[in-house]
Amino acid sequence: MNKKTIEDIDVAGKRVLVRVDFNVPQDEKGAITDDRRIRAALPTIQYLVNHGAKTILVSHLGRPKGKPGDTEKFTLKPVAERLSQLLGKNVPLAADSVGPAAEEAANRLNDGDVVLLENVRFHPEEEKNDLEFAKQLAALADVYVNDAFGTAHRAHASTEGVTKYIPGVAGYLMQKEIDYLGGALTNPKRPFVSILGGKKVSDKIPVIESLVGKVDRLIIGGGMAYTFLKAQGKEIGDSLLDETSIDFCRQMLHQSADKIVLPVDVVVADGNPFDKGEANVQTRTVSVDDIPVGWQGVDIGPETAKRFADAVRGAGTVVWNGPMGIFEFDRFAVGTRAMAQALADSGAVTIVGGGDSAAAVQELGFADKMSHISTGGGASLEFLEGKALPGVVALQDK
Repeated sequence: MNKKTIEDIDVAGKRVLVRVDFNVPQDEKGAITDDRRIRAALPTIQYLVNHGAKTILVSHLGRPKGKPGDTEKFTLKPVAERLSQLLGKNVPLAADSVGPAAEEAANRLNDGDVVLLENVRFHPEEEKNDLEFAKQLAALADVYVNDAFGTAHRAHASTEGVTKYIPGVAGYLMQKEIDYLGGALTNPKRPFVSILGGKKVSDKIPVIESLVGKVDRLIIGGGMAYTFLKAQGKEIGDSLLDETSIDFCRQMLHQSADKIVLPVDVVVADGNPFDKGEANVQTRTVSVDDIPVGWQGVDIGPETAKRFADAVRGAGTVVWNGPMGIFEFDRFAVGTRAMAQALADSGAVTIVGGGDSAAAVQELGFADKMSHISTGGGASLEFLEGKALPGVVALQDK
């Protein structure tokens, strides 16, 4: 997938509309608790500033429903302030994303200036991909840059609609995602190993179907593993079970038994730690053949961690999506930490899908040991499924 990037066009003196993903977590007072997504967009913004573009940033934040108080809760004001600090220059916030306030803010820009438009989802037309709204957005600029991979799987006005009116290219972050994820799917360094975790099998059926024909080994951990174990006829106690996917798991095990690597032991608890509290549950490590009735799996066991690490050792490419246990609790993050360590030690091209696995790798301190951590949970999953992402398709080919 060869898309034009900001380096393929002349941006000097041009007004450039950049779709960024500044949907950052905040505390109840509105203070940003994690600015990774803002930092991730800095290389593209800095390039445009250095090359004399007039940069107009557009993003969503949360899911405002047009209720009173939403404008205060979902304003991008804290983002504009944080971005100004990171960029070392003032980034004003326009009062709206279209209309007179946005036009005036865009017209005021000198070469090298940056402005952030207010939350684009304050307009319901954004998510409807309303063409009149997209036209208004596009009218603010001469050229469009998409650097928001996390929203590329959605055909919204600011991710797809605008490209019907002005030419669109990829920013650095978008290009990195396409290079890593696209490279893993089309020309992976082998052996190619994929690790899938998380809760439900049904959420990952298309990914499993897409990857099983491409990978050399498919490691299944996390809550998903118990449906596979059930499909093998094992007792799984009160562990997470995706009833609707048992037949699918049975079929996969029949077709690809030589590729699929499942847990051999697990950590089980006598209750749900979310309900009872982490400190109040009893745990033990058991073989997958001995899960007690009434107990539930909360993490992979030490033998499984070794087995999974062995499967990763010597790999050329590893794609990981989904934690190995209930990593939110330190007691049950052991397997996820072991998996992160195995990837860090592997010497492979390591790609971590967005969402929970990205959060786990960051929280456990392994982020700088990975080749690439995707910024889009849903988008990276759909990419791995082989789906065309509207926000990527809309960009110009080289």
